[in-house]
Amino acid sequence: MARCIGKGVFALEKPVGIEGWASVVGGKEGKGPLGNCFDEVIEDSHFGMDTWEKAESRFQLEALKTAVKKADLSTEDIGAVCAGDLINQCTGSTYGLRELGIPFLGIYGACSTMAEGLLISSLLIASGAVERAAAVTSSHFSTAERQFRFPLSYGGQRTPTSQWTCTASGAVILSENAGKCSITGGCIGRIADMGVNDINNMGSAMAPAAAETIRRYLTATGTSPADYDCIVTGDLGIVGSRLVVELLLNDGIDISAQHMDCGVMIFDREAQDAHCGGSGCGCSASVLCGHFLPKLKSGSMRRMLFAATGALMSPMTMQQGETIPAISHLVCIES
Repeated sequence: MARCIGKGVFALEKPVGIEGWASVVGGKEGKGPLGNCFDEVIEDSHFGMDTWEKAESRFQLEALKTAVKKADLSTEDIGAVCAGDLINQCTGSTYGLRELGIPFLGIYGACSTMAEGLLISSLLIASGAVERAAAVTSSHFSTAERQFRFPLSYGGQRTPTSQWTCTASGAVILSENAGKCSITGGCIGRIADMGVNDINNMGSAMAPAAAETIRRYLTATGTSPADYDCIVTGDLGIVGSRLVVELLLNDGIDISAQHMDCGVMIFDREAQDAHCGGSGCGCSASVLCGHFLPKLKSGSMRRMLFAATGALMSPMTMQQGETIPAISHLVCIES
């Protein structure tokens, strides 16, 4: 069962085990600093398909199938899958996973979707609704560019604060059985809107949401940043990462020694021309599955906070001149 310890904050009386995970990324991500840690690097961004959207669906399907196989399970063992992406109506997830026949919960948290999926999956298992659940998400550079910015052929100029949407997918299999690492609690994010309306500066839009979620979790649990090996944000990038540290420092919370950001980690900023770093649902999902979970499994890390962040705008709201609301969901993962 889950025990409420603060508004939107819970502790699991019995940790939810992580049985398996997998990450599948594109060629640019595979050439980055973390390239060797991913399960599969797909050089063909079309992944053998005839549209970018079909390619993203295949990335997600491949990630889930690989995670299931690594856990020595079959898809029949999965009681529910929580999946989402950036394409309208969760197209990547719906079309990618439809052949599996797993009970499906389509979710949308923008780039925070992996943390949201882990939260929901953990609570489903803790409630006894299912024995196992999967959290899966993906993003694709070309599908995101077409939907949120400009078609690739337009050749639009990128601003210095822009981020590069990752072509990547990550999948995690959760279980009521104990695992090498487990989820022990979490924090459901609140919507934060600081008035930012620049779609090319999402790090600044999302940083306040990440700061609020981390602050609320630390307060409710009575812990400090020093109690964790790392406090990982989703894809704030370079600008947003600096801002979240500054915002928390203003409240007397110093995470500078523990903070890491998946968007900063996944690309070599200078060599790969990714400007402020990576973004997209697949960014934090692939880095979590490729880099952090293996460290927890090996025991080289003991305890981490994973606070993925998401900008909740849509193409329509941006055309209407709206600001960018953001959210950050958090899970505590321990070895």
